[in-house]
Amino acid sequence: MSHGEAAGESTVVPLPPAARQRTAGGRVIPLARTMAALREQRDRLRGEITRGRPEGVRRQHQLGKRTARERLELLLDEGSFTEVEPYRRHRATAFGLGETRPHTDGVVAGSGTIDGRRVFVYAQDFTVFGGSLGEAHAAKIHKVMDLAVATGAPLIGLNDSGGARIQEGVLALHGYGGIFRRQVAASGVIPQISVVLGPCAGGAAYSPALADVTFMVRDTARMYLTGPDVVEAVTGQRVSHEELGGADVHGTHSGVATVVHDDEDSCLADVRYLVSLLPANYLEPPPATAACGAAADVRPRLAELVPVEPGKPYDMRDVLAEILDDGEFFELHEGWAGNVICALGRLDGHVVGVVGNQPVVAAGVLDGPASQKAARFVRFCDAFGIALVTLVDVPGFLPGVDQEHSGIIRHGAQLLHAYCEATVPRVQVILRKAYGGAYIVMDSRSIGSDLSLAWPTNEIAVMGAEGAVNVLFRKDLAASEDPSALRDALTARYTDEFMHPQYAAERGLVDDVIDPADTRAALARGLDMLRGKRADPPRRKHGNHPM
Repeated sequence: MSHGEAAGESTVVPLPPAARQRTAGGRVIPLARTMAALREQRDRLRGEITRGRPEGVRRQHQLGKRTARERLELLLDEGSFTEVEPYRRHRATAFGLGETRPHTDGVVAGSGTIDGRRVFVYAQDFTVFGGSLGEAHAAKIHKVMDLAVATGAPLIGLNDSGGARIQEGVLALHGYGGIFRRQVAASGVIPQISVVLGPCAGGAAYSPALADVTFMVRDTARMYLTGPDVVEAVTGQRVSHEELGGADVHGTHSGVATVVHDDEDSCLADVRYLVSLLPANYLEPPPATAACGAAADVRPRLAELVPVEPGKPYDMRDVLAEILDDGEFFELHEGWAGNVICALGRLDGHVVGVVGNQPVVAAGVLDGPASQKAARFVRFCDAFGIALVTLVDVPGFLPGVDQEHSGIIRHGAQLLHAYCEATVPRVQVILRKAYGGAYIVMDSRSIGSDLSLAWPTNEIAVMGAEGAVNVLFRKDLAASEDPSALRDALTARYTDEFMHPQYAAERGLVDDVIDPADTRAALARGLDMLRGKRADPPRRKHGNHPM
């Protein structure tokens, strides 16, 4: 003890560098040596980090966007967010970066709950370096991804980034690679949801593409590998950011966006709804609600919705609304490949995935995009233990040179492979026509459907009756004095013999011909019967899915 201390005199001791702290603005302040002062300084710094730079927040709002933390407040249950590494800062020095080292490094990461269920999240902060990804930024995302897999909880990424931080060079690219590798490893293990709320350019665009479900917001979200300037330089074509990679482009043309919204609030509310339909991981069942008596629920309107005539259109969404609980369902890729519907909903409290042909769009015919859309949805449901209901009203695959040249065989094989590989409970309902190869790939008994039901309007055949007659009796029709009358007679005969409602049921390819009004009840009973289904996948590394 020194003389001064013994005498009660105050002694000022210089603080070592380790005992100094920087504020979020970079100002150096010495740490006081009392606990109260230390706590006050900690709270002040944490407050600066949480509030962000006022000018950056103001600019973000002027762009019509919320900040990263505001988005997390909307997404997560109130007060549930636990942040990790808020003090993380980059260690790069090139091109002046050493002079600016803001905390968080442009991404807010951690965990919270949605309706009381655990999720892991990261939200890129455009107010810090434009949300660009560097080494420290990527490391924080890697951490929450690893924690999500380790704890078996869904992962949600809120993307708003200018892309790789150029000043950090290959380290930024390495960071992206680590994200992609983790996404692939987590595929089918935990649900992965990507939400694009601003720019997502270059290699960053692969992260939403690898996710299970991707949301985008109109006017503010944009996603592309090469921007408008590069496109113009290489091709001479001038295009805006929105025209090149806006939400509607990816929602209707490329199919990269699963869901498109007009604003962030409705988008994040829909993310919460989707999470309520998904299991936490592949080992857990989807969250169920109380049964609602669907097994005894008769819906007479179903018999009125679908015309008896096979060529008359109707909206398959109306059928879904009658079958599913409360008429509610979450449709995926609503704007892309509209000739097939893919949706999640509940039937007697249990989550199901529904695939259905859509007669109001191209007569419900299957083409390349529709096959890809349905195949990915089937694989998604199978990965997470969600039972499949397939509503069939399909005239066949779309014929044409363009379709053949664009790979409709390969795309149809994707849907075929997905259904054949699926081990979840599968129920097929044939509403009207089911012709040719399209009947087979729409979860027919021959490729493993557990239960096949049909309405009295079902027509299952290689092709329609008139087309079959034109092939089988071509010579007779050509030699006939009245080919029209002969065709009508032969068509009626073919229909009576080969396309009557019980034809497939008599041969064991349909389990039951049901009253349309009983469809909801029959599905509820059938899925309840199949709920204990167990099927071990074959022992192999993996199949060779026709990409």
